[in-house]
Amino acid sequence: MYKFVCVLCSALLLSYVWARPQDARAAGAITTTTTPASIIKQDNVNNADGSFNSSYETSNGIRVENIGYLKKIIIPRTETGDGQVIEEHEELVLVQTGSYSYSDPEGNLITLRYVADENGFQPEGDHLPVAPQ
Repeated sequence: MYKFVCVLCSALLLSYVWARPQDARAAGAITTTTTPASIIKQDNVNNADGSFNSSYETSNGIRVENIGYLKKIIIPRTETGDGQVIEEHEELVLVQTGSYSYSDPEGNLITLRYVADENGFQPEGDHLPVAPQ
């Protein structure tokens, strides 16, 4: 039985390899023109209050900036489905703002700015689709 299973698995593998499209067989030979990029500028500041500021720039024009801080928010009084009451209270949330930019393959500068807070992740950028009105 063991020999039968080995022969069957080998036959399935061989049929899979032969059934692949011709371009998929050559995909392993594809070379890229991407050159490694180095970091040319980097700053990191971590403060005792939990806030931070980090940024970097690479030799191929990528720029990233991220700023974060803790913010107190009021959580309103709620009642769970099983009747448990959770009183109004304060909580700390991490707010992050920042941006990153890079050049697309056509050479256009793409910049994305964002805020992430108690309302979720909110990206902005000229390249992003706009929701219908």
